[in-house]
Amino acid sequence: MPAVTIRPAQPADVPLILALVRELAAYEREPKSAVASDEQVRTALFAPPSVDRAAAGCLIAELDGAPQGFALYFHNFSTWTGRSGLYLEDLFVRPAARGHGLGKRLMIELARLAIARGCARFEWSVLDWNTPAIDFYRALGAVRMEEWTVHRLSGDALRALAAADGDQS
Repeated sequence: MPAVTIRPAQPADVPLILALVRELAAYEREPKSAVASDEQVRTALFAPPSVDRAAAGCLIAELDGAPQGFALYFHNFSTWTGRSGLYLEDLFVRPAARGHGLGKRLMIELARLAIARGCARFEWSVLDWNTPAIDFYRALGAVRMEEWTVHRLSGDALRALAAADGDQS
């Protein structure tokens, strides 16, 4: 049985990484979408982390000076574009404050932040039963990613995978 070795990527691996990204893009029938450059990938993977960017950010929405909502976000990365994206983790406006435009203002500020930071995308997940949120997002111009589904490991399943030795078929 062949030995399997896992190692951290090194700067010299950038051409290999991009070749693999392009193969993935071709497999997923989007070869022209993989436009990341060597320099973009090198900077994203091997540059020192920015000291002015925390792991996540949060915006607070107030109505008449009283906090009524928030948006919590963080950055992700697209290997296809070679650029960061902004991911909205949570958006909430208190029920009594809804209908005053707080949610829209939060989304506008997040879009502005994404543009200012050079993000290629602004994304989030929404529960499939949350029709008001889906309608709200569509009204903003958001497109549902029909072919994508979220997968998650947590709790015991996450611990079990982390503890696996990798030798099983």
